[in-house]
Amino acid sequence: MAGFDDLKKDIKHRMEATLDVVKKDFAGLRTGRASVGLLDPIMVDAYGSQMPLNQVASVAAPEPRMITVQVWDKGQAKAVEKAIRESNLGLNPAVDGQLLRVPIPPLNEERREELKKVAGKYAEDGKIAIRNVRRDGNDQLKKMEKDGDISEDEGHQYHDEVQKMTDSVIKQIDEALNQKQEEIMQV
Repeated sequence: MAGFDDLKKDIKHRMEATLDVVKKDFAGLRTGRASVGLLDPIMVDAYGSQMPLNQVASVAAPEPRMITVQVWDKGQAKAVEKAIRESNLGLNPAVDGQLLRVPIPPLNEERREELKKVAGKYAEDGKIAIRNVRRDGNDQLKKMEKDGDISEDEGHQYHDEVQKMTDSVIKQIDEALNQKQEEIMQV
């Protein structure tokens, strides 16, 4: 059925996009080692709007416990510093002209537990988004069934396929969460 194939592609695409977002959020959680991905989720108040940090500066990790942020426009250095401080990542940048040095402090046990909770929240948000995609897909299937585009049996079969896709992506989110939580707890 062409209608279901298009719907299935759309659902699959939306679920994969959600999984990518969750994985990107996980990359932003620090594990005690410097990673340029750590600052990816940070948004900066620049030029009258919220912009991703990587659109106003270049980020590098020259040492295991140091991230450097080279701001392209000197006037944005303070805004970048403020965004990093307020990011809830526990980072304290030092400004040197257009260069910000961001030391990565070692994680204590309490901070590790906090980060595990944040990772869990990211995973739960992702699962909710996946379930919303499933609900949208199922609603569209019901409409197709009601309009006579598919039979009742086909409807049940397609609902099962949508559920299998949902289960698969949620399992991938859970696996990524477990991996990230293990990473966070490594000393």
